[in-house]
Formats: sequence, structure tokens, C-alpha cells
Amino acid sequence: MAGMVLCEATELYNIINQDIRVSRLSEFNYLCLIDARTKDEYNESHVITARRAKWDATGRLIMPADVEVESLRYSVVYDSNTCSLQDSGPAIECADTLAKTSRHPVHVLKGGYERFSALYPFLRTQKILYTLQELENLQPYPVEILLGQLYMGDYRQAINQHMHKQLKLRALVNVSEVASDVFESSACAVFRIPVADSIEMDLYGFFEKACEFINTHLNAGSAVLIFSSHGISRCSALTIAFLIHHLKSTLMESWAHVLKCKTNMRPNRGFVRQLSDWELHTLGHRETDIAEPGY
Repeated sequence: MAGMVLCEATELYNIINQDIRVSRLSEFNYLCLIDARTKDEYNESHVITARRAKWDATGRLIMPADVEVESLRYSVVYDSNTCSLQDSGPAIECADTLAKTSRHPVHVLKGGYERFSALYPFLRTQKILYTLQELENLQPYPVEILLGQLYMGDYRQAINQHMHKQLKLRALVNVSEVASDVFESSACAVFRIPVADSIEMDLYGFFEKACEFINTHLNAGSAVLIFSSHGISRCSALTIAFLIHHLKSTLMESWAHVLKCKTNMRPNRGFVRQLSDWELHTLGHRETDIAEPGY
């Protein structure tokens, strides 16, 4: 039995917004999102791609025919407002049933639909059925690094004014070779770091000023998006550098946090060495051994 764990709203947001060329929601064994509220509540609105929990006459949970619980990477269950695994209610009952056959812990959404929909109203829908093409064509949002403050993404997301408005973005950090005049029509302030994704490029020299730029906007209550062309190498290196600076966390801790938010993030090896130097500069010592597997 895999058991149950609480899932923060920001964690579900990031699970929904993973992509590898196309949205990971199109992978049949990636995510099963179960809405354990009443039929009327579900029909009024629910989290995007969520299925309504159904029970047979004996009180047994009926899983959708196309869902194989044993192979699912993520099973997430929510009701209206469950906040603890010690609570009782439909989400806990549903999660307990799923946990009996799941290989991975079943996630119970903390705060339920009420909290998630308050934080991410743009991920509410009344749509029930999706074709594979519709799932593949979903446009993921930038992943959330710090709740309501810091996001990380790619060029397509950076030029999407709809996403700017929904995430309340007021500042962009452009870690790419794309000229900033592309964003002249945006209301966002832009800090540009014109480096290529190459192990020879100097990203370290921009860390301090970029961190100051981000801090200034966060302190003013503005949300910031760090982006690069594909949202994998350059932006993740700068995001890790900012967390080391902002939280005084180690490279290992910052790396783990960004990897949890964006599972295919991968700074190139040159940037990893520069992050190690930044850890030394910021903390006064090298805490992380970048020779270990994973870096």
C-alpha cells in the first residue's frame, strides 16, 4: 500500500503544467485527477482534466475504464476543503481506496478545490472530456517557484500576454539571445541577459544584478518570470542562483526545489560550475559536491 500524502496547491499547479515538447497531461499514465465533490459542484466547475469520483451501490470507487491506477505517476484527489490526512470526508475515502493499488503515494489536495481555485481561477473549467489532440495542444503555464511571486518558463510563455495577466506578472528576466524589443508592448519591466546556452558562456557575471532586479520587484509585490528559449538550461541556472541568494540555501537544496517544480530542468555543465562558484560567494563555502551524479 503506497499510502497518502498532502499535496499543496502550488504542487498540483506544477504537476499540471509540466511539458516535454507537449503537455504531459497527454500521457495516459501521467496524472489522474479525481474530484470527490458532489455531481452538482463538479458540473459547476472543476480543476482542468479532473474526473468526478463515482461509487457503486456497495460504496466502492469506480475508476474510469481508461485509467490504470498501478501505472499512474500521479494520483491526486480533492474535495471542497480537506486540509489534513486526519480529516474525514470524500477525498480521504477516495484516496484511501486508490492507495491500496497505487505504486506511488496518492496525493490529497490541501485546502481542496476552494483553495486551488482561489489561487488559480484560470485552471477552472466545466469541460469534462478531452481528446488526445486537445490535451497535446494545451499550453502549459510557467512553473511556480515561489508562491505567487516567482515563475520559470520558456519564450512562448514569456510572450503570452494572457498568461502575464493571469499570473499578474510585472517583470521578466530574459535569459536568452532574444532581443528585449520583442517585449516593448508588454507592461513588464525586462532585465536581459544575452547569453547562449553554451558551457563557455559567462552567466555568473549577471547573477548579482539579476538577483537585485528580482528582489526589487518581489519587494514591491510584483510577480517575476525568469525565462529562456526552451525553459530548461539558462533560466533554471539563474533561478537556482536566485534561490541561493534569496533563501541562503545551498546549491543542492535550491537545485532540488527547482527540479521538483520543473522535472526536466537541466543547466549545462558550465553553468553548474558557475553555480558552485556562486554558492561559495554567497554562503562563504562550497556545500554541494557537483561531481555527484545528478549535477
